[in-house]
Amino acid sequence: MRILFLAHSFNSLTQRLYVELTAAGHEVSIEFDINDRVTEEAAELFAPDLIVAPFLKRAIPMAVWSRYRSIVIHPGIPGDRGPSALDRAILRGEREWGVTALQANAEMDAGDVWASATFPMREASKSSLYRNEVTETAVACIKETIARIRRGEQPTPQDASRRDMPGRPWPALRQSERAIDWRLDATETVLRKIRASDGSPGVLDEIAGIACYLFDAHEEGSFVGEPGALVAKRGTAICRATRDGAVWITHLKRANDVEAFKLPAGLVMGRLVDDVPEAPLASDARADTPTWREIRYEEADGVGFLHFPFYNGAMGTEQCAALRRAYAYAQSRPTRVIALMGGADFWSNGIHLNLIEAARHPADESWRNINAIDDLVRDIVETDRQLTVAALSGNAGAGGAFLALAADRVYARDGVILNPHYKSMGNLYGSEYWTYLLPERVTPGDARSLVENRLPIGARRAAEIGLVDAHFGAILPAFRAEVVRRATELAHDPQFPAMLEAKRKRRAADEAKKPLSLFREEELARMRLNFYGFDSSYHVARHNFVRKVPRSRTPLYLARHRRRTAAAHPAVVPSS
Repeated sequence: MRILFLAHSFNSLTQRLYVELTAAGHEVSIEFDINDRVTEEAAELFAPDLIVAPFLKRAIPMAVWSRYRSIVIHPGIPGDRGPSALDRAILRGEREWGVTALQANAEMDAGDVWASATFPMREASKSSLYRNEVTETAVACIKETIARIRRGEQPTPQDASRRDMPGRPWPALRQSERAIDWRLDATETVLRKIRASDGSPGVLDEIAGIACYLFDAHEEGSFVGEPGALVAKRGTAICRATRDGAVWITHLKRANDVEAFKLPAGLVMGRLVDDVPEAPLASDARADTPTWREIRYEEADGVGFLHFPFYNGAMGTEQCAALRRAYAYAQSRPTRVIALMGGADFWSNGIHLNLIEAARHPADESWRNINAIDDLVRDIVETDRQLTVAALSGNAGAGGAFLALAADRVYARDGVILNPHYKSMGNLYGSEYWTYLLPERVTPGDARSLVENRLPIGARRAAEIGLVDAHFGAILPAFRAEVVRRATELAHDPQFPAMLEAKRKRRAADEAKKPLSLFREEELARMRLNFYGFDSSYHVARHNFVRKVPRSRTPLYLARHRRRTAAAHPAVVPSS
């Protein structure tokens, strides 16, 4: 089928559906929702058999849905309507929620139902549930919808007046409903409110006289204090007391400032947290206290497991340095295998664009950041006492995807999306030793396709071309259990000494052929031009990405239906 995606952005769900449907043989093109005229033009140019709207913030125009069968993915159960479906489900403490594939009509989320399915709700943020359970369920619903259309079936009418309809219409959730009463709300309630608002819009609150939005909260089991008071800090995270405990908050965004964007909490608070007690880091990594930490290390049966669930997968200069220290500690331990676990939602997305944008000199901070992550990659590549495993529970992009390739074994969870390219961020050349690591795994043709096409790749396809060694486990617990099994088996393999010796010889041979330092030098020479050269594309792209500047057009590598027009009028329609 010819399928046109209408989306607000090329977000995680849209990328996953793109990967799944193209792998199934469908011809997919994408148009960002800019205005009705652009949407209508896209439909006319592509003449799709089906339109799918994975992520929209406004209705599909009648001129489109009345002519082309259009399916909207709603992150809610049948009957549920409104823009805050998942937010409200978390706030209500729903134990089960769902996704519904609806046929677009004149009323938002009120169309006939093509498919729906439910999933158990975890105690997790809205963003985490969206990237995992919602995405998996949406894929199943779209596949069922397409199968029903091919069989000539019709959707089920949605009658909101039925008493047995499981969902109901809801208005957009207001900040007054998200607000925290620090004196009355228990820790569980505080966590639920922040988790229900994570990603966007955050919970509006006030800390030390600063109005700000709160993001990314974690329970703390050791500290107590006056409800609402700051009782500890660790790195750039702050800890606030609740009525019956405390929570860590890692990110804030200043309110009443149209230029503000999400940043680590300590950076937003500045000198206001100088007198807040510093919580111990427990030697930077060891998991020997029941408290939240950004980096955590644990051991079992000859394997060291290093967890680094950085928020949104972004790795700033100081985070890279802290992870290097934790990795050095893991190397010093009497283990045979080090498993790099990343986080549940993201493995890594490379350098921290928000911190770079906030820096006084973004070019200088870009340079510091890329060198810091390069140092980490080099440490992993040069590890000669242990074998290393990269366990991708969540998505990976840009430098984060190449960071994973530094390991000896790379495993990806089924459903993980990889974006092993840089060009979308203002034609960045990239570093992280990708010019050494990528050709070691894939053919020259596949390497060129990955870095030039700027398109996502799924775990299954990544394994087929050798980008990763294996993919397994549809859900996180199953994936991590299998990673533990494989890593433990590797640590106890009778051939382990021979494998380690072969690794040393291979690295020595590679070094003799072309030193690792030369790969880095060549990459950074290109990156220096990106950061300091006359072409400001990277700085413009980063600014727009961080500040969420609305798109004025859809890039041609996504909008296949516009390529013929672009070729005919190259001066009017840019090529990237």
